[in-house]
Amino acid sequence: MNLKKPKFWDYKKPNFISNLLFPLSKLVEVKSDLIKCKKTKFNDIKTICVGNIYLGGTGKTSFAIELKKILDKQNIKSCFIRKKYSNQIDERRLLEKFGKTFVSESRIKALEDAISENYSVAIFDDGLQDKNITYDISFVCFNKKNFIGNGRLIPAGPLRESLSKVEKYKNIFFSGNDENDKNLKEILSKKCSNLNFFDSKYKLLNLDKFDLDNKYVVFSGIGNHQTFIDMLKKNNFQIIKDFEFSDHYNYVQKDIDRITKFALESNAEILTTEKDYLRLNEKLQSGINFTKINLEISQIEKLEKTIVELV
Repeated sequence: MNLKKPKFWDYKKPNFISNLLFPLSKLVEVKSDLIKCKKTKFNDIKTICVGNIYLGGTGKTSFAIELKKILDKQNIKSCFIRKKYSNQIDERRLLEKFGKTFVSESRIKALEDAISENYSVAIFDDGLQDKNITYDISFVCFNKKNFIGNGRLIPAGPLRESLSKVEKYKNIFFSGNDENDKNLKEILSKKCSNLNFFDSKYKLLNLDKFDLDNKYVVFSGIGNHQTFIDMLKKNNFQIIKDFEFSDHYNYVQKDIDRITKFALESNAEILTTEKDYLRLNEKLQSGINFTKINLEISQIEKLEKTIVELV
């Protein structure tokens, strides 16, 4: 599903539309609580789940990659696990740049494949709400800019499950730019006790490839377009126009033609994210630049200790 978030999801308080949809949100919550599945615990491999309860744009894939780097430094054989979604080939391609990625319509089947190849640790990019697997450790990712939006479950808000469920996951990971997350931590701590917090900010790795005297036309189809724009502005890019598409958007020629026409008329360069670039075919990629980023984690030693002790 290509999702362009309704703007009211991120209002500080629920609006009229959210109130109309609220009964449906309660049904979603009740249905989720009623579903009971037998969870499988795998003893032949350690499992790390990187997920979210806010729908989209929380830095899951970037964080999963950073976890893989930690394990690689310790020479621990690790891999990625993703459920197969036809519209999320971009994230799979990005993960594959950093390690073996097992993809299947069943996460359990993908995990069994990883076990058959003697992997020691499997990192799940998404899967927090999968009721069939007991993970050894889970991380809930939040974007500092949007946090929990209006605080309601879909469709009245952006949450996939109640905020109170965070307590069972324990580990909270914040991504963003330089936003202050003190109040966010306080909100979660009031809801749940004994949470572990990890902070990060996006770092642009290929800044030296760009001429900041140039003008830029920017586009993306990711879960949090504004965070991408904020990062570019923080790095002094002159953005004259930005085009926002739905998450995992499948670009066609007319989309790129529209962006290219505006850039040519404005004597500007075109810039997008690496994930968006990977969704373009070779023909559409022509003349388009992309950013390479990673997450700079503040409590990296604490995180390394947590992951290594797991193994």
